[in-house]
Amino acid sequence: MVLGIESSCDETGAGLVRDGRLLGHAVASSMDEHARFGGVVPEIAARAHVHAATPVVRQALAEAGLSLGDIDAVAVTTGPGLSGALQVGVAAAKGIAYSLGVPLYGVHHLAGHVAADTLEHGPLPDPCVVLIVSGGHTSLLLVRDLARDPIVHLGDTLDDAAGECFDKVARVFGLPYPGGPAVDRAARDGDPRAVAFPRPMTGPRDDPYTFSFSGLKTAAARWAEGHRAAGRPLPVADGAASLQEAVADVLTRKAVAACVEHGVGTLVVVGGVAANSRVRALAEERCAAAGIALRVPPLRLCTDNGAMIAAVGDLLVRAGARPAPLDVSIDPSAPLEYAALHPVGR
Repeated sequence: MVLGIESSCDETGAGLVRDGRLLGHAVASSMDEHARFGGVVPEIAARAHVHAATPVVRQALAEAGLSLGDIDAVAVTTGPGLSGALQVGVAAAKGIAYSLGVPLYGVHHLAGHVAADTLEHGPLPDPCVVLIVSGGHTSLLLVRDLARDPIVHLGDTLDDAAGECFDKVARVFGLPYPGGPAVDRAARDGDPRAVAFPRPMTGPRDDPYTFSFSGLKTAAARWAEGHRAAGRPLPVADGAASLQEAVADVLTRKAVAACVEHGVGTLVVVGGVAANSRVRALAEERCAAAGIALRVPPLRLCTDNGAMIAAVGDLLVRAGARPAPLDVSIDPSAPLEYAALHPVGR
């Protein structure tokens, strides 16, 4: 029985997984406290984790009908993320692991997003292409055995991630934080062909798997500024639908191309932006046309949660991986190389 704890940003999560099966999980979000600032405030997030850590663990245990004594291992996000937020989760995980005398595993946050899909659809095919899309990350990965093998990066974002683009443009459009869900809602009433926003990094000379959303963000902001400068009302629904279509087009086009080029039959789309309705729909459409199986976790497992960290811990335990050392620390900017992440402070 593996307890997973996640605290990399503004969600405090705890989950319990045994043999690939999710038994219980709970999430507490401090998002409402950040909304008036238009983004996450690190100190507020860290303090919220301090208050939420114990309640979410208790709630996850209660949902599973278990007690602390049933836990055989603890897994915790050790990076990347906000430094103060990560410290809270690691401190909580160490306390539980050491008090119970069970092994502790440090987990890479993004590997958690990949593993989240296994809780719904079972073991990942070997190999598979994984598209991670969130507020801070956009990457195309080639994944084999998540617990044992190195994770191969086919491409990453050069600047803004897809979720960051949504957040920043939403603010320009006058939509609330977080921007991703707000853009998705507004886009329902808009025309995705109303504005010819650019498709960055899709030219013949561009790297086929590298992303860049900074230029798209700027184009959307200039479009909004042009309407306001001319005294015209801003057609927010059309702008949101057109922005969402541009992001979904780039993401899914590159992801399907990666599957085809590498002869991989399964695409897994994970991360917070995987909850976007147009990304999911266009991925399904293009995968079906290319004969590729598509796997996307349910909405509750797309955003940050402890269940995904427990899922990685469960895989590591069953693979016989080495637990983290007693002085395991955090790495706020850790690159994604392996699922296990055991940095040691100096």
